[in-house]
Amino acid sequence: MRHRKSWIQRIAIAGLLAFLPLGVQAETVRWEIDPDHSLIEFRVAHMVISKTSGRFTDYRGFVEMDADAKTFKTIEATINTESINTNHEKRDGHLRNADFLEVKQFPTMTYKMKSAQKEGESYKVVGNLTLRGVTKEVVLIGTFNGATKDPWGNTRAGFTADGKLNRKDFGMVWNKTLDTGGLVVGDEVQIHLDIECIKAK
Repeated sequence: MRHRKSWIQRIAIAGLLAFLPLGVQAETVRWEIDPDHSLIEFRVAHMVISKTSGRFTDYRGFVEMDADAKTFKTIEATINTESINTNHEKRDGHLRNADFLEVKQFPTMTYKMKSAQKEGESYKVVGNLTLRGVTKEVVLIGTFNGATKDPWGNTRAGFTADGKLNRKDFGMVWNKTLDTGGLVVGDEVQIHLDIECIKAK
């Protein structure tokens, strides 16, 4: 009887060890945004008939996720507002002043994820955007493009996401009316992100 019980215990332990590596593989780790291979871009209507685009060039952030399970725990980013660039020096100066970003008083904007839900092949990410001292929810619809090893031994992951916000929600109300009745600057700002992250070692 003792021999039989010992044999059963050994089988049970062996079975548990066989499944243990599967549990160990799944882990939530930190991935740092690589700004050299990422893009934070926006577009806004100009004089009704076209759109002006720009980007921010100085930012940092991280993602905490399980790349195998494709689950997200944290997404955070901090953007230097002075780094706005629309390829037009005079316009960039205007965007930095009190009519828009007011960068001297508000040198950064931040985004912090509240929730991430998978919807088909995409993710709906709800987060708080703090801009000009105002915090509002902004929704991003994105895709996880997978992970790979680079030639230098780093593990990288890629994401694409799009969203929108109303600039007036953040106190940016400046505008001018055209002779045709339209406005110089649209209220809706479209957001596009191409983000590459490096897994922390």
